[in-house]
Amino acid sequence: MKPKILVVDDDKYTIKFFEGLFRGKPVEADYALDAERARRQFRQADYNLVLMDQRLPDGNGLELLREMRRERPQQLAILMTGFADTRDAVRAVRDGLFDYLTKPFENLEELETVIERALELDRAYREIGSLRESLSRQKEGLVLIGSSPAIEKLLQQIRQVAPLDTTILLEGESGTGKELVARVIHALSARSGSPFLEVNCGALPEQLLESSLFGYEKGAFTGAMRTKAGYFEEADGGTLMLDEVADMSPKLQSSLLTVLQEHSFTRLGSTKSRLSDFRLICATNRQLAGEVAEGRFREDLFYRVNVVALRIPPLRERREDIIPLALHFLQHFNDKFGKAAGPFSPEAMRDLERFSWPGNVRQLKHCVERLVALGQGEPITTMGLEQCGVAGVEAGDRPGLGSGGEPDGLLPFQQARQAFERDYVGRLLEATGGNVSEAARISGISRQNLHVRINRSRTVSEK
Repeated sequence: MKPKILVVDDDKYTIKFFEGLFRGKPVEADYALDAERARRQFRQADYNLVLMDQRLPDGNGLELLREMRRERPQQLAILMTGFADTRDAVRAVRDGLFDYLTKPFENLEELETVIERALELDRAYREIGSLRESLSRQKEGLVLIGSSPAIEKLLQQIRQVAPLDTTILLEGESGTGKELVARVIHALSARSGSPFLEVNCGALPEQLLESSLFGYEKGAFTGAMRTKAGYFEEADGGTLMLDEVADMSPKLQSSLLTVLQEHSFTRLGSTKSRLSDFRLICATNRQLAGEVAEGRFREDLFYRVNVVALRIPPLRERREDIIPLALHFLQHFNDKFGKAAGPFSPEAMRDLERFSWPGNVRQLKHCVERLVALGQGEPITTMGLEQCGVAGVEAGDRPGLGSGGEPDGLLPFQQARQAFERDYVGRLLEATGGNVSEAARISGISRQNLHVRINRSRTVSEK
């Protein structure tokens, strides 16, 4: 379905301009010349984006947008204003408006970019809304958020292997969501009505991990004051996830191999063999094949656990999913803390997408949690992201990017052009002592358009 856009402007030339702009584009556009007509159309249709002139013959466009957003709090809107009205527009953006455009529209590419970004954000909001509805109907409440090719491929693999009751190895960097993937596999399997148990092999000393897995009889060792069943036993009929299995000691690797071969185990301090039917999912942030080559992981155990291997992609390889994930976490923590932080400003969204996220989804989640916890209900800007160390100024200052990122030292074209314009305007005004007329003469830019560029540069600097 094509996105719907409502354009509200009493200037017929502006209306014709947008009619030409949208002609042949995959959008549907409606037009209104006054506030009353805009109200009627807004109530009759679900618009993905509203483009609103600030001054209307029967009202104030900014007030009308606030009225619309009271009815639909997540309505995406862009204010169109003359260069002299930008102060109100900047305040409106800080109050939650997506962006503002200054008239006349001298930069067609920039105009189209702003509209495309707004529609992208609207799609993300709607995707999150759809996911939340589906979550309310799922008893497990588990979902992998994202629509990138990497996640679509992973979801397809999960659907294929989840019902097969085979051992699975999950490989991926820390923070990519391996436990969530394991829980989704369990939820989609025939074992979903039985327990899902998870133990981190790297977080426990060898003796404690051994007693936790096998269980023990009373008096089996100092401190064993009572008999206790272990993970192998409690996972009977369900799924057992061994996280960071590469950190397991050689002794426990041998013991695990025996359990997998014989489908039985013995509690510590006991001679009675016990059977347990559990599905094993192993996870690691290292390449197990490399650990085998280095002699740190048993080769025979590797073949036992590496029946079906799934790779969980890092966040830098699925940048299309960053904004949907950020919006999901924003809503989650707003609900959890009883707050109303957000939305993200366009500049903040660009920073979120461009950051390398070495800590992957976990880092993004913690970043949003901090922003909501410390926020006062205002939109999240690049200044807010700096609290999490996310808002970088230059590509070369960020950690190196992987697949899907830009080569070190290069900015996206749009941002590079904006940076050049800010620098040029600043040096131009400095050279002319702030004389706009002289600056316009030297630069060859009309005085009116130069005012637009000056205000735009100051607005970005203020943010």
